Amino acid sequence: MRNRAHVSLFVMAIAAAMTGGAITWVADTRVAGQAARSARTADGKPNVSGIWQALNEANWDLQAHEARPAAVTQRGIYPYEYARVPAAPVLSLGAAGGVPASVGVVDGDGQIPYKAEAAAIRKANADHWIDRDPELKCYLPGTPRATYMPYPFQIVQSTNKIQIDYAFANAARTIHLDKVNEPPADTAMGYSVGRWEGDTLVVDVTQLHGNWLDRAGNFYSDTLHVVERFTPVTPDAIRYEATIEDPYVFARPWKISMPLYRRLESNAQLLDYPCVEFVEEFMYGNARKRPLVTHWEGETIIVDIKRKIPPVSAR
Repeated sequence: MRNRAHVSLFVMAIAAAMTGGAITWVADTRVAGQAARSARTADGKPNVSGIWQALNEANWDLQAHEARPAAVTQRGIYPYEYARVPAAPVLSLGAAGGVPASVGVVDGDGQIPYKAEAAAIRKANADHWIDRDPELKCYLPGTPRATYMPYPFQIVQSTNKIQIDYAFANAARTIHLDKVNEPPADTAMGYSVGRWEGDTLVVDVTQLHGNWLDRAGNFYSDTLHVVERFTPVTPDAIRYEATIEDPYVFARPWKISMPLYRRLESNAQLLDYPCVEFVEEFMYGNARKRPLVTHWEGETIIVDIKRKIPPVSAR
């Protein structure tokens, strides 16, 4: 298992050298009767370097939702939504394949303001989750989804750059605090330009590929514009907000918000999750002359798998 912690520390050391050693650690100051004061860098900005993680259900569905037996279900005995049962591909996962309930992370009325045609695409995405969700294929998760997936990410901060490395799919992006040339093409993680407004890091993200926002089929196009706000509320918690604007998909801008928490283990580090290798059979097993995975037999369930060649438009 490869370990990227050493790489990130190396990046931090280089950043410190380039900025005259601007990165310093300041111990938390706690005085009786007062709130904890955030650690700061030498230039007075909040020090957000570290390993962070969201603790919520946003990656299943950004909106408030009830618990469901699976992400993909089929009709049970009765024709009611609450009586649906897991579809065949996820039946053998039992409770591990279920979807936990959530109060949601969408601000305001909790609704995502889809245009009519886009709402139909969102529903079709949900119905075909296994075939369509980029996460299952280990594609880069995009911004903002990478932030609230159930995996940690590491922030390395200097005076003019902030690097964010994500465990999932080896995703990464650089937030430019200085003036740089725009990239020549769109990317999955986008082009991030940041600035400090007091103690809040404001990040403008553009030039993104179209992608999904969660496992429920919520999505955006390549016209997406995201404005992120990272506001430390304690040394170990950040309030994260993302305003989402996509005139092709949504009728108006809308916002999500949630806390991010620092990983406090003494040995906290970012470890590789090499999902590209893990999904090779899932994605390309149908191209084998003799498929490797065709049959599984447990104590109560037998699963037989028959591969098919997908249509060209779905590849």
